[in-house]
Amino acid sequence: MLFLRVAVFTALIPGTVTVLVPYILLHSDIECALGLSPVLRPLGLLPLSAGIIIYLWCARDFAVSGRGTPAPYDPPRMLVTRGLYGYVRNPMYLGVISIILGEAVLFDSIPVLGYAALLLVLFHLRVLLYEERQLRKTFGASYDEYYRSVPRWLPRMRQSAES
Repeated sequence: MLFLRVAVFTALIPGTVTVLVPYILLHSDIECALGLSPVLRPLGLLPLSAGIIIYLWCARDFAVSGRGTPAPYDPPRMLVTRGLYGYVRNPMYLGVISIILGEAVLFDSIPVLGYAALLLVLFHLRVLLYEERQLRKTFGASYDEYYRSVPRWLPRMRQSAES
């Protein structure tokens, strides 16, 4: 049942953010190309694929280790510090941004690239203004230790010892 809740949330929210909104941008009257050579555009599949793998890995860790989902209304009951969360505190957001950057390259789209930049700012504000406070309130000292030992956005080359 937990994996079904994760799948439904993923289809609705990340699906909208990574598929529906870029689709709308690509089919709008805004026609601004990055100017990439058609030979280079398939390279967008690399960040797009990496982003999908990152998101799915993190969603699995939320379900297995955290006993919850990525959904704010059904969050993990345990602090997730394993897997990619041992390298960076917000890998799921980085995965979503990677998907959209890949789409921007694949479809040679400035509007999709701008959308990725806007999302990165919005994710950062959400983390600073809401998530970190909520995690500190929910998990207390264990989150404080995690916060001190794992960077917010730029992954370390080595996994945290806590993971």
